[in-house]
Amino acid sequence: MSNSPTNTMADQTASKPSRRTVWDFIKQQPLGSIGIILIVIMMLAAIFAQQVAPYNPEDVDFEASPAFGGGAPSAAHLLGADAFGRDILSRLIYGARTALSIGFLSAFFGCSIGAIIGTSSAFFGGKIDLLVQRFIDLMLSFPIIVLAIIVIAIFPKTVVFGIDVNVIIAIAIPFIPKTARVIRSQALAVVTLPYVDAARANGFNSRRIIFRHILPNVTAPFLIMMTAFIGQAILLEASLSYLGLGVVEPTPSWGLMLSGVNADYYRTAPWMIIYPGLAVSVAVFSFNLFGDSLRDWLDPKLKL
Repeated sequence: MSNSPTNTMADQTASKPSRRTVWDFIKQQPLGSIGIILIVIMMLAAIFAQQVAPYNPEDVDFEASPAFGGGAPSAAHLLGADAFGRDILSRLIYGARTALSIGFLSAFFGCSIGAIIGTSSAFFGGKIDLLVQRFIDLMLSFPIIVLAIIVIAIFPKTVVFGIDVNVIIAIAIPFIPKTARVIRSQALAVVTLPYVDAARANGFNSRRIIFRHILPNVTAPFLIMMTAFIGQAILLEASLSYLGLGVVEPTPSWGLMLSGVNADYYRTAPWMIIYPGLAVSVAVFSFNLFGDSLRDWLDPKLKL
């Protein structure tokens, strides 16, 4: 039954997006290409931060700080120095590691768990679907920042490879109900297709049907939401760090660079605030631009 014409047609339909090339995307979505370029630049800067950054981001030079009459952008510090005399450019480059790692991990785990929950809810239906949807409604009633703060307050601090796991969990959890709601609506259409009924008739268990026959057919909305959520995760991480609930010193973080002592120099040393703010804005803009273009490229309904 797995080799029936219905299954073959479904497989061919599901595999169409994978046959498209990067060049096709560049030609059809020029704005999305700009987003990709900016994302690649940030990723390369994060990966090769040790080779690209002019200074160690934790090196302190009080003579270069504004308190001693320094800190302004110069040949020694292209983007200036912060309140402790640390090079801002170096901290921005290393801060890209923090932003992208937390952004990718939180978006991936949040979207993956949400996709499994949404698909399972659509597959089982009935009372299970009703209970799951009411729980999702409950989670959606909390603002993202409030839900993230609650998670950070509940779980003990755990640091792995220099990254606070609690921050990733706190950012990932608000993405779960949003992803589950969207994926469920897509999975409801897939559950009624003939090849799912054929899989049931063959006696396949629920786990196999969900992971092998339904989830692959909701890949497009999953990728679109994950791309968009990476930008949101970067912004949320910066917000939590700004409030003192995210990444802590001396780890380079764009949110930390906007808070603390640096915030006291917003009049006399505006470069301390301008450049980290631009970094967050460009990162969020890049992922949103790429996510919107990816949606237009993958959704045949939006094509003329």
